[in-house]
Amino acid sequence: MTRTVPLGQPTVGEPELAAVAEVFASGWLSGAGPSCLAFEGEFAEVVGTQHALATANCGAALHLALVVLGAGPGDEVIVGDYTFPATGHSALWTGARPIFADVRPDIWSADPAAVEAQITPRTVGILAVDVFGQPADYDELRAIADRHGLWLVEDAACSAGATYRGRPAGSLADLATFSFHGRKGITAGEGGALVGDSGDLMDLARTLHTYGIAPAVTREGERTLPVPTFETVGYNYRLSDVQAGIMRAQLRRLPHLLAARTASAAAYAAGFGDLEQLTLPVALPDRTHPWQSYVLTLDPALDRGAVALALREQGVGCNFGTYASHVQPVYAAAAGRPLPACPVSADLFARHLAIPMHANLTTDDLEHVITTVRAVVGSDAVRR
Repeated sequence: MTRTVPLGQPTVGEPELAAVAEVFASGWLSGAGPSCLAFEGEFAEVVGTQHALATANCGAALHLALVVLGAGPGDEVIVGDYTFPATGHSALWTGARPIFADVRPDIWSADPAAVEAQITPRTVGILAVDVFGQPADYDELRAIADRHGLWLVEDAACSAGATYRGRPAGSLADLATFSFHGRKGITAGEGGALVGDSGDLMDLARTLHTYGIAPAVTREGERTLPVPTFETVGYNYRLSDVQAGIMRAQLRRLPHLLAARTASAAAYAAGFGDLEQLTLPVALPDRTHPWQSYVLTLDPALDRGAVALALREQGVGCNFGTYASHVQPVYAAAAGRPLPACPVSADLFARHLAIPMHANLTTDDLEHVITTVRAVVGSDAVRR
């Protein structure tokens, strides 16, 4: 093995170190402090919403979104099936039941027709997923939601910097959630955000995310001794100010990071475009793809496990794409029965393979990945 190209890698360095030093100097390292407030204002401006709330992770943001929208026991929430299970889990956390809708075969987000077909008198909302960052069909989903009196939430975990018909990801639904996990386009290792325009919903979310009271920073500088009153059960969903400082530095890097990922995606498209063994990801012309991941669809004749092993042996990081939620045992157990099939999602789950995608890929890295993938998928050794 002459070269190792990791599947994902954060772009961090002196700007992030300087941001952390600034937070250390402030003396406020815990959550929901001055750095968090500054980051929330900056992030809201980027995603085009009136409000943003920094959270410990995207799962926390998803849970808060569904709680403040009123999801609860007996309710059904329609969820795009092809997604990391945090999306479906967020419905279960409220006592509601996730109902999975099959996805489009080209961009892998919820098929609007499949969503509408799942609506029942118990449906309260739609939780759409921007799969690997490319926004779902929000105009169509909004029309469905309005027609049936439902709320709409955007799981934009991978979507920082993406756009849909000229509007930024995060501004496309009643509420939206983001992840700052280490493999995302901008990262503090962990973290997330809830964004939206409704002051009432976001104020409630802010209270719930700090145990049910206003965060301590709101009492800084008081000459008296204010004592908060707990009137509702909340959670500890705060992002630390250290992470918020890192996110402020990452947010300033966002245009460069997007440009680097887009260039790598173009190199892959040129390098693999002639291969019959692969179907390449689609970037629709009416939206900006942030390329959180680059995911190949393997020909059914290829053994994905053998392909992955051969790539890793030659220093090319890889992994499966994401999950077909309806086949995960936790959801059948919650429903008390096997769930209806989502055949498109199930097929993607079986055939997707993610290859290296991050903003640090060099020309040599890309050449190594392209050459290696081409050789592996063309080998008889990986055929079934």
